[in-house]
Amino acid sequence: MKKLISFLVSIASCLSLSAQGTVQDYKRAYGLYERFKSENVLQTADNLHWTNDTEFTYQTRSTEGIKYMKGSIGDGGTFEISETEKPSSRQDDRRWRRNRRDAEERDGATLQGPQLVRNHWMNVDDERHGGYVVSPDSTMRAYIKNDNIYVSRRDGSDERQLSYDGTLGHYYSSYIQWSPDGKYVAANRIVPVPQKRYVYYVESSPVNQLQPILHQQEYAKPGDELMRKKPCIYEVATGRAIIPDDTLFPHPYDIYGPEWSRDGHTVIFEYNERGHKVYRVLEINVETGNVRTVIEENSSTYINYNRRFRQSILEGKQMIWMSERDNWNHLYLYDVVKGKVIRQITKGEWVVRQVLRVDEEKGIIYFTASGMNPEEDPYLIHYYRVGIDGKNLTCLTPENGTHRAQFNESYTYLLDTYSRVDMAPISVVRSVAHPEKIYEITRADISRLKENGWVAPEVFVAPGRDGVTPMWGIIQRPTNFDPTHKYPIIEYIYAGPGDAYTPKSFNSYNWTTSALAELGFIVVQLDAMGTSYRGKKFEETCYKNLKDAGFPDRIQWIRAAAAKYPYMDADNVGIFGCSAGGQESTAAVLWHGDFYKAAYSACGCHDNRMDKIWWNEQWMGYPVDSSYVECSNVENASKLNRPLMLVVGEMDDNVDPASTMQLVNALIKANKDFELVVLPGAHHTMGDSYGDHKRYDFFVRNLLHVDPPKWDELK
Repeated sequence: MKKLISFLVSIASCLSLSAQGTVQDYKRAYGLYERFKSENVLQTADNLHWTNDTEFTYQTRSTEGIKYMKGSIGDGGTFEISETEKPSSRQDDRRWRRNRRDAEERDGATLQGPQLVRNHWMNVDDERHGGYVVSPDSTMRAYIKNDNIYVSRRDGSDERQLSYDGTLGHYYSSYIQWSPDGKYVAANRIVPVPQKRYVYYVESSPVNQLQPILHQQEYAKPGDELMRKKPCIYEVATGRAIIPDDTLFPHPYDIYGPEWSRDGHTVIFEYNERGHKVYRVLEINVETGNVRTVIEENSSTYINYNRRFRQSILEGKQMIWMSERDNWNHLYLYDVVKGKVIRQITKGEWVVRQVLRVDEEKGIIYFTASGMNPEEDPYLIHYYRVGIDGKNLTCLTPENGTHRAQFNESYTYLLDTYSRVDMAPISVVRSVAHPEKIYEITRADISRLKENGWVAPEVFVAPGRDGVTPMWGIIQRPTNFDPTHKYPIIEYIYAGPGDAYTPKSFNSYNWTTSALAELGFIVVQLDAMGTSYRGKKFEETCYKNLKDAGFPDRIQWIRAAAAKYPYMDADNVGIFGCSAGGQESTAAVLWHGDFYKAAYSACGCHDNRMDKIWWNEQWMGYPVDSSYVECSNVENASKLNRPLMLVVGEMDDNVDPASTMQLVNALIKANKDFELVVLPGAHHTMGDSYGDHKRYDFFVRNLLHVDPPKWDELK
């Protein structure tokens, strides 16, 4: 009898598992947002902000509806919170005007030529179109005329030409900088790109006309020529030119500046060398024209210039600088005159994330950092202060969570909201002088979420490829989770050294994982080697090797999770992602098809030679070499032996859609089976709602091995 019962239980379990991917599962997945949306989280302090140095407002949701609250700090640090009226709002019609303008431009479109995408973030400012720049004493103005620098009185009289070598192809920037005493002007002399690269998009189904529209967008790619800049200085009274020798800045990726010192004796600018292995802060002496190095960074791989921070103090005699030179992102104090480090202000196996304020008068730096507490998740963000002398490092937000804080104007108090993926938000007011003294504003109530079946993701930690370094990630289970079942695993991936990507703060509904898990999967996400905030060596795994994407760490982590939880099927793993994640998810099935059994890849930069210059030259290097070929999904398309769905928006203005189509072409030539979804009118996207449904069906079919429901059944 016991054997019969055991057999029946086993059959029932198998039948239950085989029922995953049903109409009921899809409807539950699509209904999950209504159950878990943020409106079901009560007693949060939304839109929390200071209104003046001692008062703040926020709004909170209760079972009775939205309440508007006001808090105040009285003498002696006493706190009061009371209900207040809804604040008045001013109608902002800028969006309406922009939409109307865009519509008018579309209405006026013709088929005679491409429509230029205006004011796009990919467009490089040619610096030709600035207006007059007024002198510090407001008596004069400087401007560009006939590609040269001119000055005149404010009324236009007494016009004088300062530079004479400006031409159409070698002109002066209109972003002119006056010295503090008004004796000099500085501007970059620019050599523009002889021929810009453009990407073209066919908008197949425009809203306002029948015929398609061809769009043109500026789009520099790895190896392309770039605008060249050279800082030049002119003495206003005499027209004397101070043109520096460019020995210390011979091959710029970009020049940032120029900017004047406070005494007007020198000009500072930053030199980011092409290839990003050298980065210098340089100074031009206006009397001699000599250029000297104030700060220099060198790397055999790359300088992550996106994290740069520089601030002058003591009338420009000293400078605070951010650097990863000891493997960790830290702050240094420089002697500007000597060009030498006075001291390292912060130090340790943790990273400064952002400098918030340098209070020169009090000698204090306020900043955020992560990784300082070895007992917690190293990605959680905390707020700190430290003396410019490197002493009295103090954590202002010590609670275990990732913090989002706002200081009042005098930096005496801060509003702090902290949470984790498995802990609802708590909002407090705390004293900067005594951070242990807090007043709790509110803590979120998630009882309604739990009543609706919500379960927090699990934070999971396991060693990576070296068997030592911990990798941090999350595990998302379906609401009807049954540990007696065997669940396929799906990894959501976005990698690359630009950031860390696994969620750390509370989120009641995760658009990329929650509904997908509900179909009968366990969805995971983690930050592996090659991502940020764990030290430069951790990050540099990606250098000239973006196809690595941390896969050796990811595979180890997933196997460790499956070893702990036998219901996770490490022999049945899928992967999906968008953009860099689109590139990486395809790479997973090309190079690690023995582990990853299916991939959904949206808007991927499948060949780094086809993508934007700044992302790819930063991590893949310059000049373009064989590493680009070795990492190319297109060049390695013949390796595909797993199900693959490619998705692309025809108007993707981030990653050139041709990158996906070239992969399609290579797969066809290699006689490979795959699926392609092209979304008319879509930009850079995971696939929008249509793509979500295609992704659900793709994984149900290829990991659950059942036919998904007909779409008409899900109306």
